[in-house]
Amino acid sequence: MDFIERLSDKVNQIPNIPISVKLGYLGTDESFVLYPLPGSKITSKFMDGTSDQQLNFEFAMKSKSQRKIHTTLWLVQNELEKLQELNSYDRSFEFEELIITNKPFINQLDNQGWFVFLLDIQARITVFKEDE
Repeated sequence: MDFIERLSDKVNQIPNIPISVKLGYLGTDESFVLYPLPGSKITSKFMDGTSDQQLNFEFAMKSKSQRKIHTTLWLVQNELEKLQELNSYDRSFEFEELIITNKPFINQLDNQGWFVFLLDIQARITVFKEDE
């Protein structure tokens, strides 16, 4: 299933976004990432193997510039609140909706001046059974 890849592609297409999102976890330098969170679940399962799923994800950004983090995460949040369509390249899912579960918030400030802010979302999608 290519949902997380299509979501990161969508975010990277936002006009004037200061930094591109990558899949994975925060690095040692400035970074902006997207990764799954615990708590995702199947909400309905059908006889043909199709399932409705609720998936939890988090955007995390690390920078020494609070302004850059603020600009980036609020651009992403505003764009995702309007998201009505997200297409799978391999037809593995159908997008239903995306919910912002936590607006951008500070998570960490270390003694070297690095700030980490987070933005949490929940996606509701239908996942189609993979061909064997």
